[in-house]
Amino acid sequence: MSAPHIVESTRLARSPSKATRASGLWALLVILAAMAALPFFASTYTLTLMVPFFALAIALLGFNLLFGYTGLLSFGHAMFLGIGAYTAAVMTSKLGVQSFELILLVSILVSVIIAIPVGFLCVRYTRIFFGMLTLAFGMLFHSVLYKFYGLTGGDQGMRVLRPLLFGMEFEGGKTAFLTGPFYYYALGLLGALGLIMWRIVRSPFGLHLQAIRENAQKAAYLGVQVTRMRLAAYVISGLYGAIGGAILAITIGLADPEIVYWTQSGNLVFMAVLGGSGAFIGPVVGSLAFVLLQDTVMSITQYWRFVMGAVLILLVVFFPGGLSGIAGSLLHRFKRGS
Repeated sequence: MSAPHIVESTRLARSPSKATRASGLWALLVILAAMAALPFFASTYTLTLMVPFFALAIALLGFNLLFGYTGLLSFGHAMFLGIGAYTAAVMTSKLGVQSFELILLVSILVSVIIAIPVGFLCVRYTRIFFGMLTLAFGMLFHSVLYKFYGLTGGDQGMRVLRPLLFGMEFEGGKTAFLTGPFYYYALGLLGALGLIMWRIVRSPFGLHLQAIRENAQKAAYLGVQVTRMRLAAYVISGLYGAIGGAILAITIGLADPEIVYWTQSGNLVFMAVLGGSGAFIGPVVGSLAFVLLQDTVMSITQYWRFVMGAVLILLVVFFPGGLSGIAGSLLHRFKRGS
C-alpha cells in the first residue's frame, strides 16, 4: 500500500459528505459577505473591532493548519504575530517604507527565515514536548524584544505609522482610515488567504498532514515524509501569523513585547478551541466570537478573564467541537428533520 492509499483511507474513514466538506467554504463566503456589508449599517466602534478580527482570523487559519490538521499544538505561536508587527514597525518608523504590500512581503520573508530553523528543531518532537519547545522560543523572542531597548524600544515598543495601500495615501484621521480603506484591504486579505488555505487543506499535502495527525508512524511506514511535512505546515502557519501580526500592528499603531507574550499564544489556543479546531471555518468563527465576547465581558466586569475561563471550561466539557461543531450538529439535525 502506498502513501496516497493511507491518505485516501483516512479521508474515507472520517467520511464527511461532499456537501459537508464544502460547508466550511460556504460559511467563509457568508462571513466575508456579511463583513463586506457591515460598514453600511454598523457603528464606527463596531467596525474598529472587526479589523483585529480579520488579523486574528488570518493568523488562526495558519495556526489551525498546524493544530487542527497536523495535530501539533504550539504554545508560542504569538511569536509570529510579533514578527509581523515589528517588521511593520521597523519598516515604517525606522526605514521610512510606507508600502503595505512591501511590508507584507518582508514580513513573510522574515517569518519564513525564522520559522525554518525553529520549526526544524521543534517538529522532531510531538505532544507536550513540541508545545514546550515552541513556548520556549516564544519567550526567548519576548525577552529579546523586552531587553534590547535600543533596537526594539523595550517595554515602550515601537510606533507603527500609517502605510500606503496600493501606493495610495488616504486622507482623514486614523479611525476613518481603519474603518474605510484598511477595513476592506484587511477583509480582502482574509478572503484571499482563506481560499488559499481551503486549497491547501484539500490538496494531497493537506491530506498527508491529516494522515500524520491520525497515525504518524503508519504514515511514515507508508512513505510519507513526516518531518518534512510537519516543517512545511509550521512554516506556512508562521507566515500566516506574520501577516496577521502586520495587520494588527497597523490597527493598534504600536508593536510592543506583549503581542508575543505567552498569554497571547494562549488566546490563540482559546480562539481555536472556541471556534472548533477540527473544522476549516473554526478559526474564523473563533476569532470573531472571541473579539465580540471579550469586548462585551470587559465592558461589564473587570473579572473578564474569569468569565472567559468559565466559557472555555464549558466548551471543552460539553462542546468539544466548538461553535462550528454546534452549528454543524444543528444543521445536520435540521436536514434529518426535513
